Amino acid sequence: MRADADFFKTPNDVPRHLANGEDRPAGNDNWMGKVNFVEIRSFWHIFRSFDRMWSFLILSLQAMIIIAWNGGTPSDIFDRGVFKQVLSIFITAAILKLCQAILDIILSWKARKNMSLVVKLRYILKLLSAAAWVVILPVTYAYTWENPTGLARTIKSWLGDGQNQPSLYILAVVVYLAPNMLSAMLFLFPVIRRALERSNLKVVTFMMWWSQPRLFVGRGMHEGAFSLFKYTMFWVLLLATKLIVSFYVEIKPLVQPTKDIMKEPIRTFQWHEFFPHANNNIGVVIALWAPIILVYFMDTQIWYAIFSTLIGGIYGACRRLGEIRTLGMLRSRFESLPKAFNQCLIPSDTSKKRGFRAAFSSKPSKTPEGTKEEEKIAARFAQIWNLIITSFREEDLIDNREKDLLLVPYCKDRDMDIIQWPPFLLASKIPIALDMAADSGGKDRDLKKRMKSDPYFTYAIKECYASFKNIIYALVIGPREREVIQKIFNVVDEHIAEDTLIKELNMSNLPTLSKKFIELLDLLQNNNKEDQGQVIILFQDMLEVVTRDIMDIMDEQLSGLMESVHGGNYRRHEGITPLDQQDQLFTKAIDFPVKKTQAWTEKIKRLHLLLTVKESAMDVPTNLDARRRISFFANSLFMSMPSAPKVRQMLPFSVLTPYYTEDVLFSSQALEEQNEDGVSILFYLQKIYPDEWKNFLERVDCKTEEELRETEQSEEELRLWASYRGQTLTRTVRGMMYYRQALVLQAFLDMARDEDLMEGFRAADLLSDESQLLLQCKAITDMKFTYVVSCQQYGIQKRSGDARAQDILRLMTTYPSLRVAYIDEVEEPSKDRNKKIEKVYYSALVKAAVTKPDDPGQKLDQDIYRIKLPGNAMLGEGKPENQNHAIIFTRGEGLQTIDMNQEHYMEETLKMRNLLQEFLKKHDGVRYPSILGVREHIFTGSVSSLAWFMSNQETSFVTIGQRVLANPLRVRFHYGHPDIFDRLFHLTRGGVSKASKIINLSEDIFAGFNSTLREGNVTHHEYMQVGKGRDVGLNQISLFEAKIANGNGEQTLSRDVYRLGHRFDFFRMLSCYYTTIGFYFSTMITVWTVYVFLYGRLYLVLSGLDEALATGKRFIHNEPLQVALASQSFVQLGFLMALPMMMEIGLERGFRTALSDFVLMQLQLASVFFTFSLGTKTHYYGTTLLHGGAEYRATGRGFVVFHAKFAENYRLYSRSHFVKGIELMILLIVYEIFGQSYRGAIAYIFITFSMWFMVVTWLFAPFLFNPSGFEWQKIVDDWTDWNKWISNRGGIGVPPEKSWESWWEKEQEPLRLSGKRGIVLEIVLALRFFIYQYGLVYHLNITTHTKSVLVYCLSWVVIFVILLVMKTVSVGRRRFSAEFQLVFRLIKGLIFITFISIIIILIAIPHMTVQDIFVCILAFMPTGWGLLLIAQAIKPAITGVGLWGSIKALARGYEIIMGLLLFTPIAFLAWFPFVSEFQTRMLFNQAFSRGLQISRILGGHKKDRATRNKE
Repeated sequence: MRADADFFKTPNDVPRHLANGEDRPAGNDNWMGKVNFVEIRSFWHIFRSFDRMWSFLILSLQAMIIIAWNGGTPSDIFDRGVFKQVLSIFITAAILKLCQAILDIILSWKARKNMSLVVKLRYILKLLSAAAWVVILPVTYAYTWENPTGLARTIKSWLGDGQNQPSLYILAVVVYLAPNMLSAMLFLFPVIRRALERSNLKVVTFMMWWSQPRLFVGRGMHEGAFSLFKYTMFWVLLLATKLIVSFYVEIKPLVQPTKDIMKEPIRTFQWHEFFPHANNNIGVVIALWAPIILVYFMDTQIWYAIFSTLIGGIYGACRRLGEIRTLGMLRSRFESLPKAFNQCLIPSDTSKKRGFRAAFSSKPSKTPEGTKEEEKIAARFAQIWNLIITSFREEDLIDNREKDLLLVPYCKDRDMDIIQWPPFLLASKIPIALDMAADSGGKDRDLKKRMKSDPYFTYAIKECYASFKNIIYALVIGPREREVIQKIFNVVDEHIAEDTLIKELNMSNLPTLSKKFIELLDLLQNNNKEDQGQVIILFQDMLEVVTRDIMDIMDEQLSGLMESVHGGNYRRHEGITPLDQQDQLFTKAIDFPVKKTQAWTEKIKRLHLLLTVKESAMDVPTNLDARRRISFFANSLFMSMPSAPKVRQMLPFSVLTPYYTEDVLFSSQALEEQNEDGVSILFYLQKIYPDEWKNFLERVDCKTEEELRETEQSEEELRLWASYRGQTLTRTVRGMMYYRQALVLQAFLDMARDEDLMEGFRAADLLSDESQLLLQCKAITDMKFTYVVSCQQYGIQKRSGDARAQDILRLMTTYPSLRVAYIDEVEEPSKDRNKKIEKVYYSALVKAAVTKPDDPGQKLDQDIYRIKLPGNAMLGEGKPENQNHAIIFTRGEGLQTIDMNQEHYMEETLKMRNLLQEFLKKHDGVRYPSILGVREHIFTGSVSSLAWFMSNQETSFVTIGQRVLANPLRVRFHYGHPDIFDRLFHLTRGGVSKASKIINLSEDIFAGFNSTLREGNVTHHEYMQVGKGRDVGLNQISLFEAKIANGNGEQTLSRDVYRLGHRFDFFRMLSCYYTTIGFYFSTMITVWTVYVFLYGRLYLVLSGLDEALATGKRFIHNEPLQVALASQSFVQLGFLMALPMMMEIGLERGFRTALSDFVLMQLQLASVFFTFSLGTKTHYYGTTLLHGGAEYRATGRGFVVFHAKFAENYRLYSRSHFVKGIELMILLIVYEIFGQSYRGAIAYIFITFSMWFMVVTWLFAPFLFNPSGFEWQKIVDDWTDWNKWISNRGGIGVPPEKSWESWWEKEQEPLRLSGKRGIVLEIVLALRFFIYQYGLVYHLNITTHTKSVLVYCLSWVVIFVILLVMKTVSVGRRRFSAEFQLVFRLIKGLIFITFISIIIILIAIPHMTVQDIFVCILAFMPTGWGLLLIAQAIKPAITGVGLWGSIKALARGYEIIMGLLLFTPIAFLAWFPFVSEFQTRMLFNQAFSRGLQISRILGGHKKDRATRNKE
């Protein structure tokens, strides 16, 4: 920073006594104004910011048209004449440069007073040089032709017909291109470019002055050579493909028809043609080419989707995504898991081999040291694996049985020299082995084959035998008995060593032995003293089974021993040994009841599971979420990640969550409250998560919901259970506090001695709170991790006694290391004598006050810091300031920003220290990362079909989309909130959010822009994921998309996008455009294509040109048009979204799943949803650029199981979808009526199918995706509500939800703020509605014989008469209806009779038909709407004339007609009950569909029960 910067100067006009103190006034009245850039609302910013891209596309189009016109193959460019014509593109380039220079001056005009002279000089010189080239190039070009035509001839005639000088133009072009050649050279050597841009040497800055304004941002942003090569190749291939396809499919096929059309001008028109003698049918050519050219500008977006999908898929596969995606894959790789785990998550002391081969080699090393190392690996793995499984149980994803099957023994049993795997891998192996052995008949081939094919089969048998031995030895303490047992085991071990076990021993009675042993294990689990006798009997029985049935004693030693034990008559008196002698064996030799230890209990439980679980545990865990998480975690261990440092050495980090007024914890009342269908949140959650509900009841040890409500504690547990499944702050805080739990355990594993590790069963759990080691672990963790929740309104909520403040306090007491930051607004006595009290603002940080458990005092919070602010910090949208004011309370070098609709998982938090190491690596060889991107998992997909579409779309963006953006394209920014910021980098560069109101509406992405412009680097990492919730109902989704589209509109105007567009190199600029505002602009062009095509058809059909061309057989123009419209449909139907979605699902869950998901989505009407959202994006992006009006839209994060009223849907979608849908419908109807006589139905259907689909979708999707949208009773209620809304008078204080008038006025607000340009453009756009009337009046039956312009004038007379009559009636109603009611009624009757008479006369004399009446409606309705739009744009003038009341009445009439148009089909469908059934099935998953039907039947009963419970 320069020492002479303004920042360090004290302003001259500040009095000395204020220069230092706190009382200095905040802010200065004389605002300096904009200096370098002015945000002006204009579409031209798209061209100005990305002028190089538009120039490239326009020049390519020009060159392709020239080549296609002169032969049609690219090789024609080598023809001298064609080449000369192609060279004219440089003249176009010069003209575009001049446009850019003029635009720069116009858009920066407001900053002229504050600009430095040097900047002004630069603008003027750029304009002059551009203007000079626009003169020089055409002049020199004219002299390259011997027989010039057109413009070249004119130029020659002005300047004298001198000698031809072809080389002069070439020379001019070379000089013109010199700067471009220089920049191309620098592009190839990014090191030089970076050095030049960063340099502050006077010589260099003077040289760079032309290309780079003197700013501190946007310098030295160029990537390393390899990154440059990758994204350059990506775009070179993409652009080559795009241009080849555009040339052969869109442009070349159109050339011949165009030539045919231009050859023979058409002179017969079906309307009054103002230019009947115009040559070349130029109108037809424009109508034909316009949609094709629009598609040409849009289809790069389609190619980007295809290429990014392919590259993203390849990169994902290289990063080993989806290698373990099913439980089967997890089982097969489980052996190598502990080793991979150790390499990734445990800090390595020695530099052992790591990497690709090490991860796969699961062969144990045979040295004693190696064995010890393996034991340590197993012990550490056990600790962490069990922590993960326990967290699954606490989250109710698995039940107790599954938990037991998944747990690993906490440490290796020293007596058993074997590896112990989790029982879910070994389940059902022992019963199978027993059966196979029993049936073997002395042959062991089958058993060996099975053991060879399934390693876990062998592990299960070995472990079972070792545990059996271990338990028997532990129980038997009598020396005589021990000797017998020793001998028996010796015999068995010898047979095992000689591999003769099955051949030599009689295995058929093995199941009997197993049964006895299981009985023994049951008794050992209970461990009751009374059972001692039974234990002894079981031992005797087992001995008998072994000695008599299995071994059939052949061993002499054993035989002798048995005889001595049984008193010498073992063989002789088989079966008649005296009882008292028999009883002597084992009677006093058993140590029972056993002294229980954790290890003993675990061993018994585990062996019991191995012996008794008959069915295979192939589907453990059954919960889909648990499967997904466990598979992803296992998979991520085989991905490339930095080595983990010790917790002591890891980078410290903080997590920051901004919170406003969302739900913290669901209250009991909110859970019980039923909507109009009788569906409560709790009922809804029980239906969506039935298995988790069952597991929850098992955990709290309750059988039913009623039992839950008996105690306060279980009621509290219920609230938590529901809150962990909503989008609540509690869910987020629990997830983020897993970091602390994980770090404490990791610190323990780092610091524990080997003995602690090996001996310590649940070592971390069993350490007492006072233990020195645990206190040390917690202290280190608290130094490394801080969690701050920035609760903007906490102070206000506390003072007002809001339940949310209590819930936040409860969170602080549950998690003592949680901190809450908020802005406190306090009234203090004023130092100013004129004011008594003034508001003072503090930024405060609080924690829960520490109270002893037996302290009766109330638990409160206590301040840690309180910082006085110069004024209210909330100047922008709120959220950015809420984040930025709390950053000072965070600590460490990393800062993870987390939204309050996110959650984290225990297993993912373990990888945080690896992830933070990425800050220390240069990822592109040039600079360290400033933001680490992390992938998200959208957890709201199961709520409804819409939520599923949204979650799939979002998942593909946060995985494959961002993967490609980060590498190879190097343009990933910051899109949302699991990313980790380099805290110090951003703290010194303006925080993690830009906070200006409106322009920074999408505050997240500006953090990414800011970071990139200031030489930061944003990366993306896929070995860690964070959960995120998304909107789940159509209205919520539309509000969210509207907010994003608004935000993109504002970004288009912003200086950040302008600087990125100019400071990036050409290819990176393309990446930046197509992944930010370009996506929205292309979406808008898609819709424009439909409009331009249909208005072009309207012109051709109504003027009669279409018929003349089609019947003349000279003009077959369908193919390129069909291709263009197919491209448009490709975008419209959401296939653009579906491609990356399918690739990502395919990568991570298999391509068969991806295909079935895609088919299922189509069946659940995903195309309807995507077409509808196309309209949302287009409308809000367009209106933001045109008039502004961007605002933060609260979407609400609840569960959408409620029915939105018709009036609410109408308010939300009337302008964005309904009006446009009706306009397109009228266009299609006119095209159908007046074009059918000479055109085949098939061609019509083929061309207009996607447009009809768009119309129907835009008009009816909100009702189709509205729960209970086709229920008759709801329809009736909606109609009543809509009538009430439309007829209510507005006024001050009446909200838009209550009155149509208030809503209508609010809808026009952006026009008030729009400025002259916006209003003029609005009027120009409204003029399109007058075309219908002009064309259609000449197609009436009465006007077939005349094409005079008088017909059109007469139609306006008719319109004014109708409006006058309406005005008269409304004035009459106000003035006369009270006093002269009879006269007023007579006048109304006369008007009606006159109207009927005129229609009868018109039918009788000039033969007016019913079609004529219909056509008149089609002609006059759009005209009225056009007049309305113009009147709204010039409201002050209309109000001045006193006609605003009439305009309002006309508008209300139109709204009623639109409402009826929409309502009638819905009401008709609601007559049929199956429609409602189908809709519920389509919207919600089946379990809920069933539950919903049941709940309707039981509605009354449930309410009764609820009231009883309350009483």
